[in-house]
Amino acid sequence: MASQRDIRRRIRDVGRIKQITRAMQFVAASKLKRAQDSTLAARPYSEKIDEVLADLAAVLGQDEHPLLAAREGGKRLIVLFTSDRGLAGPLNTNTIRFVARAITEHPGDLAVVSVGRKGRDAMRRARVPLEAHFAGFGDRPSFADVIPLARLVTDGFVAGAFGRIDIVYPRFVSTLVQRPTMETLLPVQPAQDTEGIPGNQFIFEPGPAAVLEQLLPRYVAARLFQAVLEAKASEESSRMVAMKNATENADDLIGEYTLAYNKVRQANITREMIEIATGAQAR
Repeated sequence: MASQRDIRRRIRDVGRIKQITRAMQFVAASKLKRAQDSTLAARPYSEKIDEVLADLAAVLGQDEHPLLAAREGGKRLIVLFTSDRGLAGPLNTNTIRFVARAITEHPGDLAVVSVGRKGRDAMRRARVPLEAHFAGFGDRPSFADVIPLARLVTDGFVAGAFGRIDIVYPRFVSTLVQRPTMETLLPVQPAQDTEGIPGNQFIFEPGPAAVLEQLLPRYVAARLFQAVLEAKASEESSRMVAMKNATENADDLIGEYTLAYNKVRQANITREMIEIATGAQAR
C-alpha cells in the first residue's frame, strides 16, 4: 500500500492536471462561441452558391467551363481537414478513420491534400501520397486564407491532373455531435431535380463563359472556406467536451486518492495506538 506521502503527491499532481484541463475547457468554450457563430453565419451563402452552381451545371454544357467537365478516369484528390493540435477528443480519430474507410472502399490512383497536422501525420503513417499540406488557419480563419488552397485544386483540375476532387471534414452538428462528411467539390454536380429548370431561364451578361469564369473559382473557395469553419467549430466543441470530461475524471480520481489517504492515515493511527498500548502493558 502506498504511503501517505506518495498519496499526497498524487493528489497534488492530479490537482495540477485538473487546473490545466479546466482552463482549457473555458478557453475552448470561449472560442467555440465565435467559431459556431461564424460557421452558422456562413452556411446560407455556401448553400445558396452551391444550389445556383448545381442548377447551372444542369442546363449548361460541359464545354462552357473546364470546372463543369466530368472526366473519365484520372487521379482522385481528397482534401482532408483536421486540426493541428490534439486534446480534441475523438474528433481527429473519427475523421481519419472515415477517410481511411473511403480510401479502402474505393481503391485507385489518388492523392491527399491535408489541412491540419493530424491528418498529414496520419496519411504519412498510412503511406498515402500527399499532394500538398496546409497548416491550420488559426482561431480566426478568413476567406483570404483558403485562396491558395482553392487555386491549387482548381488549377490541378483544369490541367487534368485530377479527375475528381472530394473534401472530407467534420461537420458541426451540435456541441456534442460532429459528423465526418465527404462531399464532391469538382466537377460541379448538376442538381438532382432538374424539372422546371428550362435552358433559357438564366440570362448571362456578358455571357456564360465570362460569368462562370468569375463565379466558379469563388464557388470552390466558398466551399473550402465553409469546410474550414465547420472543422474549426467541431474542433473547439470536441475539445471543450473532452476537457470537461477530463476535469470530472480528475475530481473522481482526487476523491479516490483522498479516501485511500484517509484509510492509510487511520491505519497508521491505529497501529501507533496499538504500539503505545502494548508498550504500556509491557511495563
